Amino acid sequence: ILWQNVEYPDSLSELGISGKTIVQFIVEIDGTISNVKIAKSSGQRLFDNEAQRVIKLLSGLFIPAQVNGRPVRSY
Repeated sequence: ILWQNVEYPDSLSELGISGKTIVQFIVEIDGTISNVKIAKSSGQRLFDNEAQRVIKLLSGLFIPAQVNGRPVRSY
């Protein structure tokens, strides 16, 4: 699902620029996502913004972690 929604910035693609962005977020007890942050930047703001946008699209699709059979928030 992630790669189907990523829109690689054309301006960077034309220049042959690539990078990796690491995103941190919380999966809430209902499977939604909150506190989306860049844990490690690619050095390109466009990549970082796109990574955050795509992660936010996944809100509600996650199965929350469980402790003793009860859903809990998790990173």
